[in-house]
Amino acid sequence: MLDRTIILRCCKNDTKAQRHLYDLHKNKWYAICLRYLSDRETANDVLQNSLIKIFSHIKTYDENKGSFSAWSNRIIINECLSYLRSAFHKRSLLQVDPDNEAIYKGLTPIDNLTAEELTQIIQQLPNGYRAVFNMHAIEGYTHKEIAEKLAITEGTSKSQYFKARKILQQKVEYLINYRAYERI
Repeated sequence: MLDRTIILRCCKNDTKAQRHLYDLHKNKWYAICLRYLSDRETANDVLQNSLIKIFSHIKTYDENKGSFSAWSNRIIINECLSYLRSAFHKRSLLQVDPDNEAIYKGLTPIDNLTAEELTQIIQQLPNGYRAVFNMHAIEGYTHKEIAEKLAITEGTSKSQYFKARKILQQKVEYLINYRAYERI
């Protein structure tokens, strides 16, 4: 459990306490950004914006309503979604042909599928697919909640989730088949 004194010191803009809090959570926060965003530069930018929000709103954190980790993770996720929503307005969602060989580019044979490798595969999904997949499969949002947060229809959410799962299944199958072929 996080020491309450660190949060109290952060509420007083104590930079050492803020640094300590950041060091405790930076890996998980960055991993969340990478799950939603396709490149490290964008993930870093969104994380920086999230940190500003976390530290400027830390006084509103109420430990009686949940853990600091859950509270801060929600801010990170909302910042990622905000970025994606703004990107949705700038361009239409990518449509991907799951039979296209290009979606497998860059994959190498591996003995076991690690969390990092799964994250890399998820990052290769188009923005809309990736956001919906993360929100539904990992964060536990309903399609109705996803539709509201991303300003899309519930049907679009379901469709993108289905297509994301199909692409991910094909990539995993490709890895398995590739490993089997390499062993021959």
